[in-house]
Amino acid sequence: MLKKTKLYISISLLLIVMSIGVLGYMLISNDTFINSLYMTIITMTTVGFGEVHPLNNTEKIFTIFLILISIVVYGYAVSALTEYLANGKILQRLKYKKVQQKIDNLKNHTVVCGYGRNGKQATIKLKNFKMPCVVIEKDKELIEELERDNILFIEGDATDDEALQKASIQNAKSLITALPSDADNLFVVLSARQLSKDLTIISRASNESSYKKLLIAGATNIIMPDKIGGMHMASLVVTPDLVEFVDRLTLLDDESANLEEISINDLPSKYLNKTILDLDLRKKTGCNVIGFKTADNEYIINPEAETILKQNSNLIVLGRPNQIQKLRQIL
Repeated sequence: MLKKTKLYISISLLLIVMSIGVLGYMLISNDTFINSLYMTIITMTTVGFGEVHPLNNTEKIFTIFLILISIVVYGYAVSALTEYLANGKILQRLKYKKVQQKIDNLKNHTVVCGYGRNGKQATIKLKNFKMPCVVIEKDKELIEELERDNILFIEGDATDDEALQKASIQNAKSLITALPSDADNLFVVLSARQLSKDLTIISRASNESSYKKLLIAGATNIIMPDKIGGMHMASLVVTPDLVEFVDRLTLLDDESANLEEISINDLPSKYLNKTILDLDLRKKTGCNVIGFKTADNEYIINPEAETILKQNSNLIVLGRPNQIQKLRQIL
């Protein structure tokens, strides 16, 4: 703030010196405004052009005075400008502006509110699956981490509508709010639902009492990490082999994914209203269709081969990592 003030002071001093020069020449030389301005500029800049008329002794003394104060003000201005540039304010603003332009051009991306433990895991998963995302964070240390990892971010409070709008919430496909406070998550859900009616909103919750409130506010799904963690630990006691097998299906990195979701809308039009048998993924890729989600959001486990591939429905496909990669290549 102090560096910016010094820069403003130096600009003001330059304007004051210029005003003194113009008024001085107009009064001393009884000259026009244009001639006085011309004399002031060539004197302050010391470019060496000729005077508009020969100077008398009074005019010469005033010119010497104007040159001296101009040198002093120039020195101060250069010092202030150098200090301001060295502080990186201009470069930082240009960088933020470039980042904002990238965010403004995003479509069907995910907005992640909070880059804490849960937010970071969500962002890593999205990045591994090459899904565009924007993180909203206000912690300076976490922002530096986002910059190092080349992750698009908005510096600000996710509970503020302006921050959500800067994250291009109106063009987003989904939002994940992983703030530590249930009250803040509730506020984000309310704001996001008002800004985008069709947005898929996934919220973190710590308390059971927050669950219904978040649903009423407009959350599509609510995740309770502590509850899930406890259930997972208990499952490792009851059915350890089953849990370990399921864990292997959902490994973190993109290269070893075992499950894939396919939107029927993304398939070639020739498969629309055909059957799973007609798609023949097993023969083409080695993958198996283990689930089907209808357009009415109903889930069918291990669907029949005669199941019709209707618009706005999805397939859940299981395969080894190399088979999933092959599946992605042919779609």
